[in-house]
Amino acid sequence: MAHDESFFREVSEDLRAERFKALWNRFGIFFIALVVLLVLGTIGKVGYDYWSAQQAAKSGDAYLAALKLADANKPDQALTALEAIEENGHGDYPALARMRAAAILAEKGDTKGAIDAYSKLAASGSEPLAIRDAARVRAAYLLVDHGTYEQVADQVEPLSGADNPFRHSAREALGLAAWKAGDMTNAKKWFELISGDQAAPAGVARHAQLMLDLIAAGGKPA
Repeated sequence: MAHDESFFREVSEDLRAERFKALWNRFGIFFIALVVLLVLGTIGKVGYDYWSAQQAAKSGDAYLAALKLADANKPDQALTALEAIEENGHGDYPALARMRAAAILAEKGDTKGAIDAYSKLAASGSEPLAIRDAARVRAAYLLVDHGTYEQVADQVEPLSGADNPFRHSAREALGLAAWKAGDMTNAKKWFELISGDQAAPAGVARHAQLMLDLIAAGGKPA
């Protein structure tokens, strides 16, 4: 009986070997081609990742150099350097360069140019969402003093929801814009949302409470 089992096992193994040989003769070339493609694809991806990392590092160095120019009170040179990064940079640095360039325009007194730059960045579908939302907030704060409540609302009301990480800044900008417009009902609503949010940063919550106290005392913008 053991001899029979050994015989059948050997026959089965021979059949499997013959079947594998037939399959290899028929499809082996395709298997080899697939392995070659996988190896080449892996090499290509590793090479591209390395190249991307190198380019991003160069963009990072260029971005830091532009920031140093801005800190050295050389805004025009900084803007030129940032524009070059916007056009030729890699990774997130083009978006960061656009943000910093808009801030420099605001610092130079070109408020309209800064608002336009922030608004264009916010409307860009190709940039990271966090950067676009940050641009909306920056534009809204400028519009508090240089625009209308409606313009501020267009920028940041979509960010004022309970789960949005930018809600505190969005609500503050909306509250300030409403207060500046003399709309104390809306101003109170936005500041109360901040003061009632336990996750609100201490500084923002304190400012909101000060504004609520001011509104309660009948304080109005000059």
